[in-house]
Amino acid sequence: MPDESNGWTRTIDLPKPSLDDNRADADRLKAALKSAFNAETIDIDLSVLKKLPTRLRQWGYRARCLCFNDYGRWRLIGIKTPTDDTPFLGIAVDLGTTRVVLRLINLDTGEEMAEQAFDNPQIEVGPDILERIHYADKEGGLKKLNRLIIDGLQTHIERICRDAGADAGDVYLMTVAGNTSMVHLFMGLAPGGIIREPYIPVVNRPGLIPAASLNIDIHKDARVFVFPNVGSYFGGDLISGILYSGLHESDKISMLVDVGTNAEVVLGNRDWLVACAGAAGPALEGGVSEIGMTAAPGVIDQVRIDPKTRYFDIHTIENQPAKGICGSGMIDLVAQLFLAGMLDIRGRLVTDAASERVYESNDERRLVVADETTSATGEALTIGQADLDSLIRSKAAMYTILETITGYVGVTFKDIARFYVAGTFGSFIRPRSAITIGMIPDLPEDTYQSLGNSSLGGAGRLLSSRAAMDEVERIYQNITYLELNVNQEFMNRFSAAKFLPHTEAAHFPSVHQVC
Repeated sequence: MPDESNGWTRTIDLPKPSLDDNRADADRLKAALKSAFNAETIDIDLSVLKKLPTRLRQWGYRARCLCFNDYGRWRLIGIKTPTDDTPFLGIAVDLGTTRVVLRLINLDTGEEMAEQAFDNPQIEVGPDILERIHYADKEGGLKKLNRLIIDGLQTHIERICRDAGADAGDVYLMTVAGNTSMVHLFMGLAPGGIIREPYIPVVNRPGLIPAASLNIDIHKDARVFVFPNVGSYFGGDLISGILYSGLHESDKISMLVDVGTNAEVVLGNRDWLVACAGAAGPALEGGVSEIGMTAAPGVIDQVRIDPKTRYFDIHTIENQPAKGICGSGMIDLVAQLFLAGMLDIRGRLVTDAASERVYESNDERRLVVADETTSATGEALTIGQADLDSLIRSKAAMYTILETITGYVGVTFKDIARFYVAGTFGSFIRPRSAITIGMIPDLPEDTYQSLGNSSLGGAGRLLSSRAAMDEVERIYQNITYLELNVNQEFMNRFSAAKFLPHTEAAHFPSVHQVC
């Protein structure tokens, strides 16, 4: 039998009614559930109450129950006979701007049954969140954006269940983690206030929502828990990521960075957490260059350049012919160009050093990253000086965000014991390259740890652990949000960071030792 001690399901034995114990069926069940889940209150929906008398008597006053804790308010979501071996199912969702990932979990055992990802269908309206927010202001725009993501989720909920030999009707609980804007569009809430001063979302703690009210067709009594966001640019995906990383449980100071549409950062330990976010993501994801792509087969993710011969050694994901370059590949490329003397400290191509690969086109210098013999398209893959300039600005913004948040708290980079890098970006990035271009602090490389999809990891953990809900609330309550849009220090530091690796050589001693 599964260990029910920390899960959301329990098998309950109720005392049978008698003249000495003539409590109502609901009161009898609530009392047992309060004891089993250590809950102060239990809410039961009318749809469950209608069937309760018949079920309890048929089942001999034994029941397998699924409850969930919504910020201290417990709710009975599902009830089955103990002889029914069909599991209660849950789905964790990482609601990304570009990619949406689902994980199917057996709520009785905590087993991860399947995982599936798909491109966010809202991309047809606009690839970035700003375009979608402006589109939502148009007549019918919000409704369309909401319908796109709900339909996409419904299709893949049914698919992931089918692939696992399960039924979508057995999904009783979903946890959804996404940035503030994506969550608003998911719930059909107008996101316009998020991007306009004073940058106010509609809601920060959506909590537990009936799936039917979101037009998600799973079990009729199912609920969806939406992770809370902290401010317009620090979403529930980061709350979920903090939960997954465990940095909120450590005595030592840690930093967590997730690069997506924005660079979202949290700094702290078990006693305090400070968070901020800023626009540093697109170029670091490879989203600005003409050949920029998200990580996928055939995309360049690693670059090595011999500093003497200046020979390019390019690696693509799954070793397929090159068709583009992702963020980690761009960071590698710029780092290697700089170390080989092919880029100067301003990030400008040095023609004399890179003459065989650099040419002029429309008054812009361009660099051949992969020639026509190694590309998937049969044409050379090139980047322009404007692409490099964009990445320099993005890396400068990233470093400045990190510098600003540490300065605000009054600690230095040397005080950071662990530096977590989350998301797809974190899975591929090489700290040495990011340090070389001055994007992240010059710390020992073993300080850095890739978390992978921490948003999905946290959402999945919440489905498997009752204790995780208390942690979510503690994380939320402990966070202080720093608004960078009105932070003058950020702009002052940004200019100094727009050089390779930085105008202050002392900030990056390990880089200057090899240059």
